[in-house]
Amino acid sequence: MPLKSYGVLAGWAVDSRREGGAGTPHYQIHLVDQAGTSYRVAVNVKSQEAPSELLQLVDDDFRHPVTQGLSQAAAGWTALPSRPGDTALDYIRGNLFNPAALSPLPPDLPGVDNDLADRLDHYVRRAIADPGAVVYAFGERWGPEPATPDKVFGFRPGNGVHDIHMNQGNSGRFRGDDGVWQDGGLLLHFPAEPRWVAIFLAFQSQAWHTDDSTGHTLDGAPVRQGAGEEPVRVLAALVNPVGPAPEHEVVTLLNASPAPVDLTGWHLADQQKNTFPLPAGPLAPGAVLTLAVAAPFALGNGGGAITLLDAAGLKVHGVSYTSAQGRREGWTVTF
Repeated sequence: MPLKSYGVLAGWAVDSRREGGAGTPHYQIHLVDQAGTSYRVAVNVKSQEAPSELLQLVDDDFRHPVTQGLSQAAAGWTALPSRPGDTALDYIRGNLFNPAALSPLPPDLPGVDNDLADRLDHYVRRAIADPGAVVYAFGERWGPEPATPDKVFGFRPGNGVHDIHMNQGNSGRFRGDDGVWQDGGLLLHFPAEPRWVAIFLAFQSQAWHTDDSTGHTLDGAPVRQGAGEEPVRVLAALVNPVGPAPEHEVVTLLNASPAPVDLTGWHLADQQKNTFPLPAGPLAPGAVLTLAVAAPFALGNGGGAITLLDAAGLKVHGVSYTSAQGRREGWTVTF
């Protein structure tokens, strides 16, 4: 079954702790919301299953429509429905980042800027030093526990969020946590800059093609592709054509591979999972395909996502665009 209580915690960072040693160490963050309630955010830095190093990606200038749905205040805990079109995270379906960009980092090593705890500490310390910075922690809630002080920071009641990582495609005993639109992560907003920083984490044992209902690993699906290995990619989109509705939106694809790719049975999917079929037949190496898309597939001007699916329904490539990009009439968004 999926996580019992999924949502996002928004608060100001006031302290942090690093954990090392054996077992399952975490990077601990103390957040306080605008009502004065304290929370602990427990971020895994080591996996219980081999390989132990987590996959991580830090986007120092994160631009995605999910940020548009977040309150600009340290509003505490907000439960989120696990569905598209809201602020829930899904590493596979939400096109938050290119999975090929993930890389492993050890949990804690001697020295500076060479492990996952160092990377987390760099951005959390920036947030602690900036009184306007708000940290958003996506994951599963625990507490409040009125009779139990927090085991790390000592505040009462014990209260917090964990599972700040991908929560689908699990193996073994963790398969019961699988679900879609319930992935964890950290978003840090620095309004004075202005800038969003996103931190995404996953275990190397997790799969990157999962069932759209259960989040379980799809049998026989290929492993995560490396950087630059996507054969066909979404290259650009005309989201907001000049003129009144109905708009004639356009999506452009590129076959970046050295071989023809048969697009028979392939589809595009929008943020709401509406699909548009691609023309059957091969797309030559280096060739560009420009598609005049039509309903029910639609590209909203307020931000959205475009996902390319092969004949088996597996994700080949995906992109997203913000409201700032979508509202520029007549401009083609490039990815």
